[in-house]
Amino acid sequence: MNTFQKAGGMAALAHAFAYLVGIILAVTLIFPVLNGNPDGYFEYVRDNPVLMHTWILITYWGSAVSVVFMALALYHRLNTRSPLIMQAATVFGLIWAGLIIASANLMLNDFRVITELFTNDPSLTPTAWTILEAVENGIISGNELVGSLWVSLVCLAALRQNGLTRPLATLGVTLGVVGLVTLVFPEACFVFGLCMVIWSIWLGVEFLQTKVEVAA
Repeated sequence: MNTFQKAGGMAALAHAFAYLVGIILAVTLIFPVLNGNPDGYFEYVRDNPVLMHTWILITYWGSAVSVVFMALALYHRLNTRSPLIMQAATVFGLIWAGLIIASANLMLNDFRVITELFTNDPSLTPTAWTILEAVENGIISGNELVGSLWVSLVCLAALRQNGLTRPLATLGVTLGVVGLVTLVFPEACFVFGLCMVIWSIWLGVEFLQTKVEVAA
């Protein structure tokens, strides 16, 4: 099996796993507290540092690293017949990975800042958290524009050359549209995340099960 294809398949499955773990932890343990009393959330961050750091490391760092390998594997598979589109797509994919890492590092630092503030001067914590969260959302969490551009460009290239199965490529283009919608409706990020899980698993299985001769 081609090394790039195998790496891309494993990375795609790892990407889906990172998203799933992030969604499950967020929905079951983190968002219910976040949507309640703010002081309750600050206490939760202070009292559960291992959980909060694990959530960020798996969800953000895990997905970012996997995106790098996915982007390179997809470029290797599709660039021969669509070089310009795949070059642009790969740039967006790597930029997306970098933005995810930047957002993750900010969140990890913000947890520390919030914990210290809440311990030393609780009255300042809500204002500080509002500012810090706005910066985080501005980098990546508020919309999925960059990620949607990467997926949609990759799948447009795949449709031009049958580089991926047509249903998978069509799903990717649709996923790109959902990502664009998050610019206006940030709550669509949850839909984008679920669709990304499906697309990544499908992509991973296709990479690992099919044998494709790719020009060097």
